[in-house]
Amino acid sequence: MDETVAAPTRRTAPDGVTELPTVGSLEELADLVERHGSLFVRWSRSPAEDMEETRSVDHLTGIPLPGLSANPLQIESWWEDRPVRLWVARRLYDYCHLRQERDGDVRPWALRGREAARGPDNEPLLCDVEPVCWIDLEVLDEAEEEVARQRRPWGPMNRTA
Repeated sequence: MDETVAAPTRRTAPDGVTELPTVGSLEELADLVERHGSLFVRWSRSPAEDMEETRSVDHLTGIPLPGLSANPLQIESWWEDRPVRLWVARRLYDYCHLRQERDGDVRPWALRGREAARGPDNEPLLCDVEPVCWIDLEVLDEAEEEVARQRRPWGPMNRTA
């Protein structure tokens, strides 16, 4: 792993092929984003499985896409000096419904990559993907708690809700 990125705590990877460190707290993930802002989060079964295909498919049409769909963790300038922890919580919470929709068969992991195009939901489609770390499921609980503490909590970006 690149020395510019704080090394997440090493834990047993849930993926038998890819040995990746696991970020175990929202604070740890926020620190990683602060140190290396050009990270993305992807929800899937495993980086190893994704690396075999390196393309996502549009679930609505079945059309193969020119890269893996992911969502940026990079902080936008308009966020100004607001807490990085809240930014990261929101980025995770916005798509946490994917886990339930896919019967718990997916989980989040952080990655780097080069944006090849944009997907049908305007999400970055990445190529030259480099897995960085798993995001522990406990971090999702922390993200949900962080969102719930906000003055006007929001729901995940779930089209079926």
